Amino acid sequence: MSPAVIVRSLLARDSYTFAGISPSTVRDWIDRRARGLIVATILESNPEIFDKVFRDGSKFKVSDSYVRGWLQGALGWSRRKATRAAQKLPADWEAQCTKSFFRKAYSIKEYDIPPSLFANSDQTQIVYAPGDKMTWAEKGAKQKRAFTLMVTVTAAGTILPFQAIYQGATMLSCPKKSSPCYQDCMKAGFIFCPSGTKTYWSNQEMMREYHYGGWAGILAPYFATEKDNLGLPQTQKSLWSIDVWAVHRSVEFRLYMRKDHPTVILDYVPGGSTAEAVAEEIIPQGYC
Repeated sequence: MSPAVIVRSLLARDSYTFAGISPSTVRDWIDRRARGLIVATILESNPEIFDKVFRDGSKFKVSDSYVRGWLQGALGWSRRKATRAAQKLPADWEAQCTKSFFRKAYSIKEYDIPPSLFANSDQTQIVYAPGDKMTWAEKGAKQKRAFTLMVTVTAAGTILPFQAIYQGATMLSCPKKSSPCYQDCMKAGFIFCPSGTKTYWSNQEMMREYHYGGWAGILAPYFATEKDNLGLPQTQKSLWSIDVWAVHRSVEFRLYMRKDHPTVILDYVPGGSTAEAVAEEIIPQGYC
């Protein structure tokens, strides 16, 4: 079932609840952070859903059981191995996530960090695949035809523009300006960039470009604008939660952040626990 067909099905079931939903939103739900994305999408498109009171006096909540039931029952989706972290789930993952929670709580309390200045980012692999799930590649080639998508959502429910990283050395590796919806992406603040290497994975340069790369920056400009909107000084601290990936935790990247962006507190999701930790930590209190 295609995303477009799913959208039509949702609107047929409840046109009020799912007003404004798009095929691209449905595609995002398959990600392991489906719960957080569902909440962010509802807050952006139809937030009054959370205020609706049912006959029994209860209110709608995006609970674990709701997400599982909706993805598996209504949409017919199941958890895929490809969406899990490559390494095994640590035996003490619950203890690690608890410690991670308290580190976040400490930073938020001590520095008075509002929800809109607490952001979580993750990089996910997007594989090219037409309807029959097959794609073309050179014989014997092991490299998948894919690109890396950098996704960020804040605790206030704001979804930031995406950064898409493509294998190659020049902009010829990226979507053409004549591509469908290209101008819409540009207006939304998306970044299309070549990795400059033989892979499509992010690197030091791509991470710096995402945080603050002049015209292409996403995170730093967002933090600066949001501080102005909230009437806060630019010295106000913000919290950025990312995976403990080699590039993220490298001395080079941490020194860069400490020197050029001292107001951003780096927070790392416990290794091997992304699927269990990220969605739960980013969702605003009261919606779960």
